[in-house]
Order: sequence, then structure tokens, then C-alpha cells
Amino acid sequence: MDFAFIITIFLIGFVGSYISGMLGIGGSIIKYPMLLYIPPLFGLAAFSAHEVSGISAVQVFFATIGGVWAYRKGGYLNKSLIAYMGVSILIGSFIGGYGSKLMSEGGINLVYGILALIAAVMMFIPKKGIDDIPLDQVKFNKPLAAILSLIVGVGAGIVGAAGAFLLVPIMLVVLKIPTRMTIASSLAITFISSIGATVGKITTGQVEYLPAFIMIIASLIASPLGAMAGKKVNTKILQVILALLITATAIKIWMDIL
Repeated sequence: MDFAFIITIFLIGFVGSYISGMLGIGGSIIKYPMLLYIPPLFGLAAFSAHEVSGISAVQVFFATIGGVWAYRKGGYLNKSLIAYMGVSILIGSFIGGYGSKLMSEGGINLVYGILALIAAVMMFIPKKGIDDIPLDQVKFNKPLAAILSLIVGVGAGIVGAAGAFLLVPIMLVVLKIPTRMTIASSLAITFISSIGATVGKITTGQVEYLPAFIMIIASLIASPLGAMAGKKVNTKILQVILALLITATAIKIWMDIL
């Protein structure tokens, strides 16, 4: 593994994890296509879809730790929401992560494309008034939250993405959770989800450990920096950035599938 490869993997991990901390996502919505397409552009070794999803799953585990730590103060973490959605998504992500071994690379990319498309559509649905709700008065439909996170977990476990790019629009649009609470709580839920996906990927031999280690180092540096930046950015701007990122990724994946 040469120096250029190490630097490329580190930068992919850094950029993805900074965005992860700022927007409350695990970062795989960015890092999955970056790992798949950027190394070959520079004449470096290409990863398979299975290897990319394995590396992403392990890296997300560490990226979300850094983000949650940065959001631990200020009342942004909704413990009830994290508990209901976290347990459900953990079960779903383990099932998806373990079962992905039985899928083809085309199948993994197809699942990713479908999830990204759904998330992109949801992000453009108007979200009026959710940020006017005081954080200590937030209420949500608990059974619905648990069911939706279980479904997200299965799909996200397949692609090693932990599912935050779908959780965030669900929390904003369906459950009506304020933006900053959504970002902070989704990082905690994604951390729980990544446990199931990571165990599933490791036990089925889908993880390339050296690239994963490089991305972990980048994550622990960049994710807290992104979270600190996210606290200062206007919530409308955060929503627009996330919507554009998800849409761009969905378009790219579907162009390749079709």
C-alpha cells in the first residue's frame, strides 16, 4: 500500500466524517461512492462493493462516537428517541449486515440506490415549524419510530451505511423532531446501528482492515470538528446541504445501475 493510497483514503474519511458530524449522518452517504469511484480515478486499487460496505460500516462506528461526544451538552440528545429507534435499528442492521454476504454487488448497489432515492424525496418535503418546538417539549409516535428504524436498519445494514441518511429525513418529516435534536440524536442512533452492521460485516469477512484503520483515524479527528461547525450553521442551510448531498449521490448511483 503506497503513500498516495493512504493519503487518498485518509482524505475520503476526513471529508465524509466532517460532513457526518455536521449533518448528523454516519457519512456513508458520502464515503460509499467516494471509496467506490475515487481510488480508481487516480490509478489506485479499486474496492469491490462488498469491501466498500465493510469499510464504511467499521468507519461509521467511530465517526458517530466523535459526533455524539461533541453534542453531549445542550439538551440535543433525546434519550427516549435514541432508545426506541436505536434498539430497533440495531436488530435490523445486524440482519442486513449479515445477510448482505448472500447478495451480489449489483444487488447491494441497487439497495443503496433505492434508499438514497427515498431519502432524497423526503428531504424536499416542507418542514415548517419543527424548529419552533422547545427541545424539552418534543413528543413523537414511539411505535412508528421503532417500526421505521427497524426497516431502515435492514436496508442500511446491507450497504454498511448505518442508515442515518434515511433516519434524518424520517425524524424531520414523519416524527417532526427539531433539526438540531435530529442531528444529535441521529448520530447516537447511527452509532448503535453501526454496531450491528459492523459485527455482521466482520463475521462474514467483508472488511479490509488497513483502509478501515486509516479512515477510523480520519473520523476521530474530523467528526467532532464537523459537529462543532453544525452547531453554528443555520438549520435551514443544514437541511439544504443534506438534501443536495443525498440527491447527488442518488443520481450517481442510479446512473451506474441503469
